Amino acid sequence: MCRRSRGFHTFPGHLLSGHFTPGLALALALAAWSTPALAYRPFDGTDAAVAKKGEMEIELQPAGRLRDKSGTSLIAPAAVINYGLSEDWEAVFEGQEQTSLSPLGPTSLTAAGAFLKHVIVPGSLQDKTGPSIATEFGMLFPDSTGNSGVGVSLAGIVSQRWDWGTIHLNVETAVTRDHHGDVFLGTIIEGPATWTVRPVAEIFYENEFGKQETFSGLVGLIYRVRDDLSFDIAIRHAFTGGHAVNEIRAGLTFGFPLSLFEGHAAHQAPSNLPR
Repeated sequence: MCRRSRGFHTFPGHLLSGHFTPGLALALALAAWSTPALAYRPFDGTDAAVAKKGEMEIELQPAGRLRDKSGTSLIAPAAVINYGLSEDWEAVFEGQEQTSLSPLGPTSLTAAGAFLKHVIVPGSLQDKTGPSIATEFGMLFPDSTGNSGVGVSLAGIVSQRWDWGTIHLNVETAVTRDHHGDVFLGTIIEGPATWTVRPVAEIFYENEFGKQETFSGLVGLIYRVRDDLSFDIAIRHAFTGGHAVNEIRAGLTFGFPLSLFEGHAAHQAPSNLPR
């Protein structure tokens, strides 16, 4: 989930600024060899599913716009990278670059973190019956500017898919980068998974104790080009500490098997090896 400062103003599921962009370029170049990706843009929460073993999933937002009490900011890029460690475990790395446009300000790396996600009970998201249940936990890294520190988070996720749509429930507790206690409660609702273009929505409540409360709502669309490539667009309106927050999110989700490289290496092996 967007554990996050929060989310992609914080955008997910699943990264140091100077080394991040080349990795994104490589991932995009490999999209032609993609396999199904189930990561979770454009939400602040996530689903109770993980990447398949040996597969990488990329959630990428090339650029987004955020307006809050401090002004207008450009979020570019923002990404979540998910890697399947086993059948029911994945590693998640995320981060974003945020630039203040009004007033004009520097670019900083924000919302960076590293997490492990585990499917505790396989269910409808794993082609079984009943709800899928997962947990996710990890570290929140300091922003590149300011005085923030290291935080930690622990989340529980329950997902259930029906013919008419899918619901994901998220509950998270955290010690934030500013060392405040934090609770996040969120619900994602999606249209039928079989639709090429499906409507989506999310509502969440967050309380960073001793600092501020957030009430947030998001509506959007996910366009599935094929099983291995989806695009999304959403608008979000929230109140944080009594001040309005407005955000536009747009991005894509894709994945690819790392075994692709192993297979290429095998084809390049010397022809005089014993057979």
